[in-house]
Amino acid sequence: MKILAVSDEECPALWDYYIPGRLKEYDLIISCGDLKPDYLSFLVTMARCPVLYVHGNHDGRYKSRPPEGCDCIDDHFVVYNGIRILGLGGCRRYHPGPHQYTDAQMRRRIRRLKYQLWRHKGVDIVVTHAPPAGVGDDEDPAHWGFESLLELIDKYHPKYLLHGHVHMTYGQNMVREKDYHGTRVINTYERYPLEIPDREVPLKHYGQVLYKTKQKKNTD
Repeated sequence: MKILAVSDEECPALWDYYIPGRLKEYDLIISCGDLKPDYLSFLVTMARCPVLYVHGNHDGRYKSRPPEGCDCIDDHFVVYNGIRILGLGGCRRYHPGPHQYTDAQMRRRIRRLKYQLWRHKGVDIVVTHAPPAGVGDDEDPAHWGFESLLELIDKYHPKYLLHGHVHMTYGQNMVREKDYHGTRVINTYERYPLEIPDREVPLKHYGQVLYKTKQKKNTD
């Protein structure tokens, strides 16, 4: 399965200078946050494959105008073509605003998904906006990562954690991809293509379509 992960900055080649057919190779598009809703709506129209997204800390506008035709997976567990995906958007709280959390709040969000993680015997891809602490984050408080995401990786060992929030343009020493105990932690700034094998699952459970289990809405 070919996945296109995007975040933080709209890619001119996929929007302003889009050429028909440029997205035809992708089976799934994942947004890690902080993108214009019109951009995600454009991608889902042109690609004709599902677009899943989590919120970035600048996505308060989604409340009144969410991306059309796209699926929000914040605080959700989904399965697509057998690939188990968990969504945990937002960043570390650094000033008043939407989609910002303390580490304790993020732990509670993860704990609410514990049954789904157990039921599906783990997770393949964790989709976040902010990175784990010390693995792809930055030194200023606005871009600190979550310790709770490290704990999630240590317990469930996903193959990938996809995040945004820390722009690759912030400095010459920015690293696109890091390994943390066997999990590939990938900064999806602008766009990042990824190809992974489908997992075989019983058709009576999932088939080849999006399978979505909603969790209780976060009230923290």
